[in-house]
Amino acid sequence: MDNRIDTTLMPPSRMLAATHEVQNQPLPLEDYNSFRQDRALQEGVIRNGAGWAEAGLEAFGALTGRADIIELGFQANENPPVLYTHDRHGHRVDLVKFHPAYHQLMRTSLENGLHSSPWTDPRPGAHVARAAKVYLLSQVEAAHQCPVTMTFAAVPALRHQPDLARDWLPKITARAYDPRNVPDGQKQAVTIGMAMTEKQGGSDVRANTTRAHPLGAGGPGQPYELVGHKYFVSAPMCDAFLVLAQAPGGLSCFLLPRWRPDGEKNPLQIQRLKRKMGNVANASSETELRGALAWMVGAEGRGVATIIEMVAMTRFDCMIGSAAGMRQAVSQALHHCHHRSAFGAPLDRQPLMQNVLADLALEAEAALALTLRIGRALDTTADEGERLLARLGTAVGKYWICKRAPNHAYEAMECIGGSGVMEDCIMPRLFRESPVNAIWEGSGNVQCLDVLRAQAKEPRVLDAYLAELARAAGADARYDRFLARLKDDLADRDGLEYRARDLVDRLALALQAALLLQDSPAAVADAFCAGRLDRGDGANYGTLPRGIDAPALIERARPRL
Repeated sequence: MDNRIDTTLMPPSRMLAATHEVQNQPLPLEDYNSFRQDRALQEGVIRNGAGWAEAGLEAFGALTGRADIIELGFQANENPPVLYTHDRHGHRVDLVKFHPAYHQLMRTSLENGLHSSPWTDPRPGAHVARAAKVYLLSQVEAAHQCPVTMTFAAVPALRHQPDLARDWLPKITARAYDPRNVPDGQKQAVTIGMAMTEKQGGSDVRANTTRAHPLGAGGPGQPYELVGHKYFVSAPMCDAFLVLAQAPGGLSCFLLPRWRPDGEKNPLQIQRLKRKMGNVANASSETELRGALAWMVGAEGRGVATIIEMVAMTRFDCMIGSAAGMRQAVSQALHHCHHRSAFGAPLDRQPLMQNVLADLALEAEAALALTLRIGRALDTTADEGERLLARLGTAVGKYWICKRAPNHAYEAMECIGGSGVMEDCIMPRLFRESPVNAIWEGSGNVQCLDVLRAQAKEPRVLDAYLAELARAAGADARYDRFLARLKDDLADRDGLEYRARDLVDRLALALQAALLLQDSPAAVADAFCAGRLDRGDGANYGTLPRGIDAPALIERARPRL
């Protein structure tokens, strides 16, 4: 009996063992212009005085939206840094090795001036233009921005010591990247890290026990040897670090290079790299200072006052980074839901999903509006009102925007569904990254206490903040009621520290509402007042009240390939 099968009668699909055709799946969000597809960013850049930077941001948006650049973020996080304390001959090297993707991201940031442009080209809108670039590249990969931020933020602190600034600032601000582990004298460009935290104190840096021993008369600009342990050194591959240590005259700030001027390795010894849930592509370490050579920056005993200018800049970058994370998360959710259908219709046309997506888009736009407004204040600190606004607004914004990021990332992930939990999607990385900015550079409680401290030390900061809020008075009855209640509660001085989070929450919401009422489309401002001021900020995303133009918010925020 002949059991052979006549294959000429079989359909091609059977021969190929095909089980299905891939349908109802969106294309990856890549090869698009991330600046051109972000209307809130475009409008915010112009509104806040950086319209002159549009052409450069357009080119940078094309770069940061490219598939090969986006892939760098995945590669840098899939291949985290590795510590080599010694070379194969037993010499101490304290070398942190990174994947080439990380170096390419660093090179992109530094060559485009993300670490220096407001210092090398100061003009109206300089901080806003830089913030826009950081915002765009952070959406590709956030962790490498840590050393970029600290290099940028070190400049105001170093200016307290003109002799050190003269030698170091040209290399700090150079638009180049040199990752070699060699003395700074052999480099044209360097990066700067920070080492403040110790085990026993954490945010309470005045509890630090690292000791600074003068090598001569001591004092500003003079050499010391530092002995102690730093529990959290950010970006240990940097060429030098701003460090706090106890000098004879009290806690002081020092510049500590990785190499001594004679070419010998400075005894700043990395004990281990931290194993972090997020910020994986960037290295953080525990470090022993075993008589490490450093130079005092600023006055002895004034270490906190000196380094706080660096911290103010890093806190601003935390705002940028969290706002960027929100933008990337909602972009992914909007893109997915526009191209994905379920139950007979595209997801972004279904009422309940529209409520969620519109709410996520609203949060992201409000975060960006607040961030760019503080950027404008930093650009105009010669104006006393703007200086005061920046002082209080940075603490308020750092607290609020960074605090809102984790739940925003989670909700966007849920919009995408099971695919959003997979490691070949960017969403797990965004989710792991989302708590970092809320904790680093001062946790939420630290920011709230800083708001109270600023008011107590310089009461005019609150006057300047309220003056900014008054600009939107009369634009919306809901806003007017919210502002009146806030003023009454601010005037009540009883139990301020206990109530600090509630007050700072509302200070942030009020400023976001004021900015959106003045400058955003009516649909955005109306949704914010209805969904944040009337509803209260404690509700879940997707609970906007009836009457909101959710489709308009979705279409405004949705990126297009």
